[in-house]
Amino acid sequence: LLLLLLLPCLVTASHSTPGCRIRITSKGLDLVKQEGLRFVEQELQNITVSDLHGQEGQFHYNISQVKVTDLQLALSDLHFQPQQHLAFNINNASISLRFRRQLLYWFFYDIGSINASADGVHIHTVLQLAKDQAGRLKISNMSCDASIARMHAGFSGTLRKVYEFLSTFIITGMRYLLSQQICPSLEHASLVLLNSLLDTVPVRSYVDEHIGIDYSLLQDPAVSTDTLDLDFKGMFFPRARESQELEHHAVEPVIKETERMVYVAFSEYFFDSAMQAYFQAGVLAIQLQGEKVPKDLEVLLRATFFGTIFMLSPTVDAPLQLLLQVSAPPRCTIKPSGTSVSVSAFLNISMVPPGHPAVQLSSMVLETKLSAKVFLQGKALRMQLDLRRFRIYSKQSALESLALFSLQAPLKTLLQLTIMPIINERTKNGVQIPLPEGIDFTKEVVTNHAGFLTVGADLHFSKGLREVIDKYRTAPTTHTPTSAWPTEPSLGPHQL
Repeated sequence: LLLLLLLPCLVTASHSTPGCRIRITSKGLDLVKQEGLRFVEQELQNITVSDLHGQEGQFHYNISQVKVTDLQLALSDLHFQPQQHLAFNINNASISLRFRRQLLYWFFYDIGSINASADGVHIHTVLQLAKDQAGRLKISNMSCDASIARMHAGFSGTLRKVYEFLSTFIITGMRYLLSQQICPSLEHASLVLLNSLLDTVPVRSYVDEHIGIDYSLLQDPAVSTDTLDLDFKGMFFPRARESQELEHHAVEPVIKETERMVYVAFSEYFFDSAMQAYFQAGVLAIQLQGEKVPKDLEVLLRATFFGTIFMLSPTVDAPLQLLLQVSAPPRCTIKPSGTSVSVSAFLNISMVPPGHPAVQLSSMVLETKLSAKVFLQGKALRMQLDLRRFRIYSKQSALESLALFSLQAPLKTLLQLTIMPIINERTKNGVQIPLPEGIDFTKEVVTNHAGFLTVGADLHFSKGLREVIDKYRTAPTTHTPTSAWPTEPSLGPHQL
C-alpha cells in the first residue's frame, strides 16, 4: 500500500516536465531529405579510393587518381524509425568515375584515362539520435550497408580488345574498393560533420546582460513513424545565479497536430521563468525624475492629486520623482482565448527639492493585467504587451484611495503611452528558438491552448548544410599522395 501511494511521486520525480517542446513531422523530414541528399552527393563526390595495382600473367596494371564525376541518386528515402532513429535509404543509384590507367602487356605500354560506371548502388543507413551529456541532440551511432550490383569500364586505344578481355579483375577490384569507401564517408559525414551542425543549436546561452536561457534536452528524442519530439527544459535564469532551478508547476505542453513541418510548444512555465529571472535580476523597475517625467503626467499629478490631498500648490518648482517597481514576479496565463500577464507593482511619488533629500508624497499599489501577443519572427520568439486592465489604490489611507479613483483612466492612458513603449523596447529582440543555424521558420501560426501555446510553421533552409558546416569546422590539412609511377613510358617492365 505504501509503494502504491509513493508511485505517483516516484513517476513525477523521474520525469521532468518540459517548458518547450519541438515536434518535427514527416513533412518537415521531406524538406530535410532534399537538403540532406545534396549534402550526401557532395560527400560521395569526395570519396577517396586507394590506388589499385597488380599483375596477371604478363599483364601489369596500375589504377590511380580515381575521381567521382557524376552521381544519380534519384530513388532515396528518409523516414522516422521508432524509437530513436532516422533511416536513410538510397536505391538503384549510379556513380560515374574517371581514373588514370597505366598498363603494360608484354612490351606494349599504355597510359590514359578510363571512364567507369557503378550501377545498382544500394545504401542503407540508420542514424541513432540521443541526448549527450551537455543536453544537446546528437547522432550517437550509425549503421551502414552499401553494395554495388554492377560496374562497367570503357577502354579506348589500340589495345582496347585486350583490355576488355583482361579487365575483369580490374573492375572487380574497383567495385570492391568503391563499395568499401561509401559507408566510411557517410559515417564521417554523420558523426562528425552533421554533429558539428547540431553544435550550432543553443543549449545554454545568454539572452541579454541580465538573464540567460537553458534549452538542454531533458531526455532522448521520442520518435514515432510520423514525428520526432524533443523535450527541452525551456527555463530562464538570472545571470547572477546561473545554477538556480525554478520549481515547475505549469501543465505539460501537448502537440497533437502533424499538418505543418514543425511545431514548437511553450508552457506558462517558459514565460514565468523569464519574468522571475528578470525580477530576481532587479531590472523590473523604472525611475523617472525631473525632465524625464512625462509633462502631461506631471501636470495631472500636481493639479489633481497633490492639490486635492496634500494641499500643495501646483506652482511648486521642486521636480517630481516617480519610481515604478514590480513587487512580485509577474505571472503568465495562457488560455484558448489569449495570453495575459498579471503584474503587481508599486508607484512611489516623491518631490526632490534642489539640495534637499527627496520627500515621498505617496505610495500607490498598481495591479495590472497585460494582454500579450506572442509571435515568431525568424527564429526569435517575441512578445508584444498591451495594457488591458489597470487599478490603483493607496497603502496609506482609504481617503487617498478614493481620490485616486478619478486618476485611474488618465493614468492608464499615460502609462500606455509612456511606460509600455519602454517595456516593449526592452523585449523586442525576443529569444531564439533552438534550431540549427541555416534553418528558419516560415508561415508561422500561433495557437493558444489551456496552459500552453503552439507555433506551427514550415521550414526554410537559408543556408546549405555544407555552408554552415564549413563555417564552424577547421579545414583539414590536405595531403596529395605521390605516385611512384613515371609520367612517361619506362624502358622496361621491371619498374612496374
